[in-house]
Parts: sequence; C-alpha cells; structure tokens
Amino acid sequence: MKYDASSPEDYIHQLPEERQQAMEVLRKTVSDNLPEGFQETMTYDMIGYVVPHSIYPSGYHVKPEEPLPFISLASQKNHIAFYHMGIYIFPEVLTWFQEEYPKHVQTKLDMGKSCIRFKNPAVIPYNLLAELCRKISLADYLQRYEDGLRTLKKK
Repeated sequence: MKYDASSPEDYIHQLPEERQQAMEVLRKTVSDNLPEGFQETMTYDMIGYVVPHSIYPSGYHVKPEEPLPFISLASQKNHIAFYHMGIYIFPEVLTWFQEEYPKHVQTKLDMGKSCIRFKNPAVIPYNLLAELCRKISLADYLQRYEDGLRTLKKK
C-alpha cells in the first residue's frame, strides 16, 4: 500500500490501527540497533535507513540523486515488510538469518531477495531483527557495495 507521508511519524499515523504498534516497535528496534552513520528518512514511500549523501556522495547507483538504501520498513496490503539490502549482498548474513529464524518464530520464513514479510504482526521477532541490524557496519556495507559495483562494471 502506498502512503503519502512526509515523515516516519506521519507514515505510521496513516496506517490502520492494528498495524501502528507493530510498526512503531519495528522502527524503534531498527533505530536502536542500527550501526552509527545510517540515517532515517522517507524513501520510496517507506520508512528508510540510508547511507546519507554526506557520507556517500555517489548515492544509489541506479538513482544517484537518492541516498544508498540499507533497510526499509513498509506496511503492505497483506503484510509488514522489512527490506534489508545487507541480506542481499552478504550471503553469510543471509545464511545466519535463515538458520536463526526458526529458533525465534514458529511460522515459516517468508522472504524474497531482500524482503522479509510478516503477515501476522504478533509474531515479528524483534530481538532477531535487532541482532540483524547490528550485523553489518556502515564501512562493511559500503565496501561490499563498492565491490559489487566493480564486478558489475567488469561484465
């Protein structure tokens, strides 16, 4: 679902009441556990945590005017989405997450390349997501991102 929000608070305020608390807790979980340097903003009509242009002036290679995305939170029609670009470019973190998930949640993991979907807000594993947020430093993320760009340019 698309929300026309100017701030993370505005975004959450526009959500259906049954999603607001889960999104507030999810936002706090990310904010409290994200390594230093990432910045909260609204990006792609979602709550986003990005590498600001002041740290990485090149921005996102697909849209250089946009800051480099790292994590995004969204309330979709049938689920709450937790997008984590680090899972996409750090296979070892993905493996760790897939192995840890069943230890925290009884339902099957529902995810795409970088999107973890939660159909039931009551079973969001906030502690696991907090640990996931701490797994990748800003410096490591930028290094892996740059390595990936160099690989793309060689092809």
